[in-house]
Amino acid sequence: MHKPLLRRRHFNWTLLALVGWGFAASVHATSAQRILVLGDSLSAEYGLARGTGWVALLQKQLAQEKPGVEVINASISGDTTSGGRSRLPALIKRHQPSHVVIELGGNDALRGLPMAMTQGNLLAMTQQAQAAGSKVLLLGMQMPPNYGPDMARQFEAAYAQVAKSQKAALVPFFLKGVGDDPEPLKWFQADRIHPNEAAQPRMLANVWPTLKKQLK
Repeated sequence: MHKPLLRRRHFNWTLLALVGWGFAASVHATSAQRILVLGDSLSAEYGLARGTGWVALLQKQLAQEKPGVEVINASISGDTTSGGRSRLPALIKRHQPSHVVIELGGNDALRGLPMAMTQGNLLAMTQQAQAAGSKVLLLGMQMPPNYGPDMARQFEAAYAQVAKSQKAALVPFFLKGVGDDPEPLKWFQADRIHPNEAAQPRMLANVWPTLKKQLK
């Protein structure tokens, strides 16, 4: 006559175990590391075969060294810091990234947009991501030499100032070894603006050491 009671207890313990497992799975899911890359054509594989850009190479690198880390590439060719700033809140809400890599600013320079606006957008994006609990990595860019040395220094300093003020990580020059190579044309597509497939491993090599330090 005690069998129903025993069955009920067994059911209760089973239910608790399932609930506990579900809670643990939920915690695991929310604690998973997820990298959101917010960039422009340099990260959107412009002119490249799919899967050959530096972000795709990053995913392969992570599969070897940091299994389970997901990469979301939210890069759009032609995007500016203003575009990234407007898109970021929705991306954070949707993907809940643990890390945000900001690769924007090159198009601001090419379009001659105000320096203060570019820096303000970089600052706002960094703050938005950090407020959501994400670690931020800024990928610094440099202006074309025809803009003059003063503008070039100011543009480069904008990334450093934002990174320092917000204690964010920084890669000083994303295209190091590509854009500053003595023979840079061998690293670029025919348009002389977008890096070719051969340049992508170099770009990843500039990012990976700093990003790896941020990952658990």
